[in-house]
Formats: sequence, structure tokens, C-alpha cells
Amino acid sequence: MPEHEDVATAGDGAPRPEPLRTFFRIDEVRREDGRVRYRGESYVPERTLLRKLTPHFREAGYEVDVEVVDGGHVVVATPFDRGRDGIPWVNVAMFAATLLSTLFVGAYGWYYVPLAEIQSNPLTLLRAWPFTAAVLGVLMTHELGHYAAGRYHGVPVSLPYVIPFIFPFGTLGAVIRIRGRMPSRKVLFDIGAAGPIAGLFATVVVTAIGLSLDPIQVPAELANSSGAVIRFNNPPLLDFIAGALGQPTSYGDPRLTAHPVVIGGWVGMFFTVLNLLPVGQLDGGHMVRAMLGPRQETVAALVPGALFAIAAYLYFWRGLGLNESVGLWAFWGVFATVIAFNGPANPADEDGLGLPRIAVGAVTFAVGALCFLLVPIQVIGA
Repeated sequence: MPEHEDVATAGDGAPRPEPLRTFFRIDEVRREDGRVRYRGESYVPERTLLRKLTPHFREAGYEVDVEVVDGGHVVVATPFDRGRDGIPWVNVAMFAATLLSTLFVGAYGWYYVPLAEIQSNPLTLLRAWPFTAAVLGVLMTHELGHYAAGRYHGVPVSLPYVIPFIFPFGTLGAVIRIRGRMPSRKVLFDIGAAGPIAGLFATVVVTAIGLSLDPIQVPAELANSSGAVIRFNNPPLLDFIAGALGQPTSYGDPRLTAHPVVIGGWVGMFFTVLNLLPVGQLDGGHMVRAMLGPRQETVAALVPGALFAIAAYLYFWRGLGLNESVGLWAFWGVFATVIAFNGPANPADEDGLGLPRIAVGAVTFAVGALCFLLVPIQVIGA
């Protein structure tokens, strides 16, 4: 290798782990927008260089990538955003807001607490704590599955961001941020699959608990009302759990409805289906990218068309309206088009998964399929 200055002793403060000096010739170091750019030439293939550098830069607090430029390479090191005092205030604030939104939606919409009573005594929101615990428990378990897998593999991942919303669930779900490039297909699979697997386990537990609880009494004025009603149809997995427990999911008496905790299980199943769509940066996209390699993009290209086809079938052949899941699948067709266009994750190491992970992926998708139904939500009545 050519002789060069011992850049490890340079005084610019930029990290220079040993593999960088061993496998890369540094010609220039520049700081741009908080990032450190090392221009030079790699002595090994880019993929090998990235695999050598990633763990060392992560220990120093940086995510790293390699760019090919005219006449050489650029190693780009981006510092992690750890916050000023180490406390993830955005995560905390969003969780607190979602806690309040799910308590309100649960109390008013699922426990039938009158709005006037909530206004006069906000503590009545606490009646809905089982609903909130069920919904947030399922969503947080899913995201913490990703988080735990990321930490296990040394991949920098954020804590979950829970998104507050209004009816019918009080939340739009939760997400985590994965910083930088995945080191391998195996790591990509493990992180992608950990969320749905953990979430499905929580979903089954929450559903079983909800079905075992006594039904909720519907106020007489609502039970006899002729207004619009939102119906959440049962996925096959929910019916299977109810059958195994010998518990009903509905009642002949219109004054009774299933305990709101069951809705936590329904939410888990619904979000599992959406997350397992094999496109872009969704969990299903990560898993299929890891299982099939670059061929995942062929699968992803078919997903938007399949969702639009479902919407068209429900509208033209079943005669259902936009508020009977037609609009839902059409929206997700548009969303899937956008995220498919943005592309999947591209791991540094393209080595295959091996049979055990392929089997886990197949089983996860099979169980996830039990959460799917053509018409999950219907708004019935004028």
C-alpha cells in the first residue's frame, strides 16, 4: 500500500478508526453540514470496506456510508442525533399526547362516557385505561420488537414515535427510525421480522383477554338509534381465537357489545396486515428484500395494483361504497405506490439468509394473512 501521513494523529477531531487507516487511503477530510467526508481510495471492494467500518464508526457515534466518485471514493460519517441531554423529549411528548387521545377516544367512543361528564370531570377518562393499555400495548410491543432487534445487532434505532389521532382508535400507529445502512440481509430480516412477530404475540394475548371480559352495556338511546354505525368485521384470526376460547364476538342484544379491549386486538391485526405489505420500508418490504434480495422490487411493483384491484372489486362487483373499505384500499394503493417508488433498504452484505430465517418469514406472512379480510371496516346507515 502507498505510504501516507499517519492521519490518526491529525488535529481536526474527525474519527479515524483503525480499519479506516488500514483499508482506505485518506487524501482529504472535510466537514459539511455536521457530516465528515473522507475523500480518497479504498483498497478493498466498497461492500467490504463498509462492513469493516460500520461497527467502529457506530462505537464513535457515527453512521457511515461509502460513495463512489470520479477518481476514488468518499467515506461519509454522519453523527447520531442523541439530543441535548439524552432524554428523547419528542418521543415522550408524542407518547403523552397519544395516551390522552386514546383515553378520550376510549372513554367517549367505546365506554360511552357522555362528553358533558368528561368536561365536568376529566378524570372520567381513566375509565378507558383498559382500551388504552390494549391499543398502546399492541403497538408498542410491535415497535419495541424492532428496537430490541436493532440494539441486539448494534444497529442505531430510535425509540418508538407514537402518533396521536382521533376516532376510531385515538392513534395512527407508531414508527421507529433506523439510522444508516443495514449491514446485511440477515440483520435486515431480523429487525424487520421482530416487530410483526412481537406484535402478533401481543395481539393474540390482548384479544384473548378482551374476549374473556364481560361485554359493555350500550346506552339505550344509542342502541335504538338509526344513525350511522361503524362496523369492524372480524379477521379470521380473531374468529379463530374466539372459537378456541368458546367466547362470542357479538351479541344478539343490541344493548351489549364486546369489551373495548377486543378492539386492541383488532387494531393489532389491522396494522399487522398493513405493515406486512412487501413494499419499500414497511416491515414486509424489509423481510422480502432480505428473503429475495433485489428481486423484492418486482414483488413490490405488483402490490399497488393488487390494492387498487381490491378496491375496484369491492366497488364494481360487490357494490360497496367508499366508506365500506373501498376508500381504504384505494388510499393504501396510492401510499404503496409512493413507498415502492422510494425503494427498499439496501444492505451492505448480500449474503443469503439460510433456511431457518426463510421458514420464520414464511410462517410470519402466513399468520399475518389470517389478519386480512376484504372488508375490514364498514360505515352502515345514514
